[in-house]
Amino acid sequence: MISNQILQNTIEGIKNISRAELAVTDVEGNILVATFPEAEISKGEVANFAQSQADSQSMKNYQFFKVYDEHQLEYVLIAKGDNEDIFLVGKMAAFQIQNLLVAYKERFDKDNFIKNLLLDNLLLVDIYNRAKKLHIDVDVRRVVFILESNPDKDRGTLENVRNLFGNKSGDFITAVDEKNIIIVKELSENDDYEQMNKIAVSVLDTIGRDESHRTHIAYGTIVKELKEVSRSYKEARMALDVGKIFFDERDVIAYSSLGIGRLIYQLPIPLCKMFIKEIFADKSPDDFDEETLTTINKFFENSLNVSETSRQLYIHRNTLVYRLDKLQKSTGLDLRVFEDAITFKIALMVVRYMKYMETLEY
Repeated sequence: MISNQILQNTIEGIKNISRAELAVTDVEGNILVATFPEAEISKGEVANFAQSQADSQSMKNYQFFKVYDEHQLEYVLIAKGDNEDIFLVGKMAAFQIQNLLVAYKERFDKDNFIKNLLLDNLLLVDIYNRAKKLHIDVDVRRVVFILESNPDKDRGTLENVRNLFGNKSGDFITAVDEKNIIIVKELSENDDYEQMNKIAVSVLDTIGRDESHRTHIAYGTIVKELKEVSRSYKEARMALDVGKIFFDERDVIAYSSLGIGRLIYQLPIPLCKMFIKEIFADKSPDDFDEETLTTINKFFENSLNVSETSRQLYIHRNTLVYRLDKLQKSTGLDLRVFEDAITFKIALMVVRYMKYMETLEY
C-alpha cells in the first residue's frame, strides 16, 4: 500500500502538468487524496463502479479508472471532465499509480529479504533463490553500516540518508526502529576501509552531528558474497556497542579498530568479576582519587613515558615517580613495567565494561 502522502504528491504533480483535477479512493469509495473538493464525489457511485466489470467508466462529468495491484483491485482513480484529453490523463495517472504499487511492493520485498538475511533467518538455498527473483547480485562486495541517531532529533533522518546514497539499486537502507538505520552498501573493487570511513563521515555530516554524543555510526568488515552480509551486520552491531564502552569520544567506529575491547566485550561477567578481584583484591579502580586516575590515563596516553607524562601534567618527574610508587604499593602493579601496565590497562577496561553492562540491566 502506497502512503497517502505519495499519492497526493503524484496526483498534484500530474495536475500541475495537465491541469486535470484528480482524486484517488479505496474500493469502498472512501476518498484518500484529491485535488478538488471531496464532497463532489458520491461514495456509492465509486463503490458501484468498483464492483462492476468495467475498467473505466464516464459518469456525471467524471472519468473513473480502476488501479490494480497484480490482479487485485487496489484503488479507483477519478478524473474530473468527460472529454478525450481528460480520459488520456486519467489513463496515464492510473498507469503511474499502478507502477508505483509495483515499485513499492518490490522495495518492500527487498527490505524484508535484507532484514531476514541480516538476522540469519534464511537458508543458503533461500538466499540464492530469492536474490535471483529480486534481481540482487550475490557476488558483489558489500559492507554494513549501522547509524544510531538521537530519537529526539529530526524524524526525516531515514529520507536524508536515502537521498545521500541516491537510491542506487545495489544499496539497501532500512529503519530498524526510531533511532537505528541499517545501510547495506554495495562497493566497487577499489573501495577500501579508508573509503568506508569517508562514507560514515558523510552520513554524519548529512544528518547533523549531535552535541550530546547520541549519534554514532559503526561498520563491519567488507564481505564478498551476499551470504556473508549477516556477518558484517553483526560486526557493525558489536562495533556500535563496544564503541560506546571504550571509545565514547568517537562517533565513527570500525569493527577492525576495536582491538582488545572486542575480546573483553565477549567475556562473561562472572569471569570479569573474578579477574578484578584477583588484581585489586577488595579494592576497585573506582576507589582511586581523581588525581591518581588522571595520572594513570596520561601515563598510558604517553606510552609509559615518564618524562613526557610529567611534562603534560605540569608536575616534577619525581612527583610522578612518587605517585607510581604509591600505586604499586596499593595494587602490587608497577606501571613502568610493560607486563604490569598491560594487566592494569585491561583491568580498567574490564571494570568499564562491567559498569556498562550494569546500566543495561536497569
